[in-house]
Amino acid sequence: MELTAETMKSLIEKPFSFVERMGMKVLVLEPRRVKLSVPLKGNESHIGSMYAGALFTIAEIPGGALFLSTFDISRYYPIVKEMTVKFVKSARTDVTIEMVMPVSEAERIEAEAEKNGKAEFVLEGEVKDTNGEIVTVSRGIYQLRAIKPNPV
Repeated sequence: MELTAETMKSLIEKPFSFVERMGMKVLVLEPRRVKLSVPLKGNESHIGSMYAGALFTIAEIPGGALFLSTFDISRYYPIVKEMTVKFVKSARTDVTIEMVMPVSEAERIEAEAEKNGKAEFVLEGEVKDTNGEIVTVSRGIYQLRAIKPNPV
């Protein structure tokens, strides 16, 4: 199943009302590559830095975004199994995250999911402020699962 770039962008920015309210934007969406941004405005904590929940969200969403741009959504769906986030320093500006999946990893994941009905993969990321400073590091364990056909 082929999706247009605009449809994929909408599926990332607007699937959950929380993500839409926080103002997350897709800056780059290509096969095996995604870059997202979240503004500080509207996502401030009680001390004026970015709220931890917003930082967690921008670290987690790339797993789904990479799924949309890399795998066949008519055959597979993703889930996040585990997520670890380390808050390195306060984010006092807008933030971005960029993740890239090597071709060999995408091929491994798809072959394993085809054979076993599912495949795990790990994504590690760095959320950065507008100065390029790392504010959050993340490690997520995701799973690609095959959609089971409906019995007749």
